[in-house]
Amino acid sequence: MDAHRPGEVAHAPLLLLIEDDPGDALLVEELVADSAPEMKVVWVQSLADARAALANTAPDCVLLDLHLPDSHGLEAVARVQEYAENVPIVVLTGMAEEQTGLAAVAVGAQDYLVKGRVEPDLFSRAVRYAIQRKQAEQNAAALQVSHLRAQENARLERGLLPSPLLDMDDFDVVARYRPGRTSALLGGDFYDVVQSGDGTVHVLVGDVSGHGPDEAALGVALRIAWRTLVLAGIFGELQTAKLEEILVAERAADRIFATVTVLAMAPDRRTVSIIRAGHPGLLLRSKNEVEWVEAPGGPALGLMPGVATWPVHHLELPEGAAVTLFTDGLFEGHTGSGHERLGEGGLLELARRGIGLEPAEFTDMLIQGAEELADAHGGLSDDVAVVHVRWSTKATRTV
Repeated sequence: MDAHRPGEVAHAPLLLLIEDDPGDALLVEELVADSAPEMKVVWVQSLADARAALANTAPDCVLLDLHLPDSHGLEAVARVQEYAENVPIVVLTGMAEEQTGLAAVAVGAQDYLVKGRVEPDLFSRAVRYAIQRKQAEQNAAALQVSHLRAQENARLERGLLPSPLLDMDDFDVVARYRPGRTSALLGGDFYDVVQSGDGTVHVLVGDVSGHGPDEAALGVALRIAWRTLVLAGIFGELQTAKLEEILVAERAADRIFATVTVLAMAPDRRTVSIIRAGHPGLLLRSKNEVEWVEAPGGPALGLMPGVATWPVHHLELPEGAAVTLFTDGLFEGHTGSGHERLGEGGLLELARRGIGLEPAEFTDMLIQGAEELADAHGGLSDDVAVVHVRWSTKATRTV
């Protein structure tokens, strides 16, 4: 690998000189020839010509005279920044205009040089350092954006992934969330677990279509609304209809929808009610078997506002059995060079390898196994949420 001194770029720097005086332009060209002959200079005499040049070339630095036929003073700096915001600017001033040079730096130029008082070595160093300084500014700005995004994602994640609200110690919850590998933004996967006053444990898993802050914020709104509905005693199909009303009112575009599955696990520990709105099935895990359960359901929330219905399906829960809910990112990773995906059948086969594992181990095995199968083909591109729940005599609650 070639080493470069501070301020150097990997190729010969290209300079765009904006100067209306041919004599001053010749002076700059001589400075370049004396100090850095590898640099190339493109000379234009007005901002209009500079704008045309910037549309066709990508200079490493702009050398800018502040007195041009179509601009005067600091306005020229602002205009160049408008045309090419990522290109560093070195301002050229007269001997009596040093304060103007300082003012240009204050409004965004990287440096200034006084015409007639610039030695070749100083010129070359100023140009290279201006390039390096601009790169440092851009890196710092990108780092700040990344930091702010991480903070925002952390706030949204706390809203999407809450602590279960339970009044008992004999109900196990293992929950995992894994952001999609190909997206820098938090998605709209969400879950919640809440116990109502009669002892029933209600479980929610959902997925807002798309990625980004709007989708994540909508996921937070739906999760909080669902928890509020449970605590207010609103269950079943009415609850699902209310969630759809909230989605329609809060979504940023008509194309956005959400899939959800809601469980109501009765305190008799044998009965589970399931409402499914466009969401994948679930895994029913007993001592020696794992089954795929595809309960009857209705469309995703927001696809048929005010028209759709969602039947309640009742399931007998074998003694000691657990239920695993998940979002579709868990089984939609590519596992072949074509369009092959893990799919529901592949996920069921993977889950059956985990018979006998403890809840946390089983949940981690599902995610890790799906990731390993997809790693050779880009990994799991979508967000993944997995919730494993069961009645137990010994709590192993994990979130």
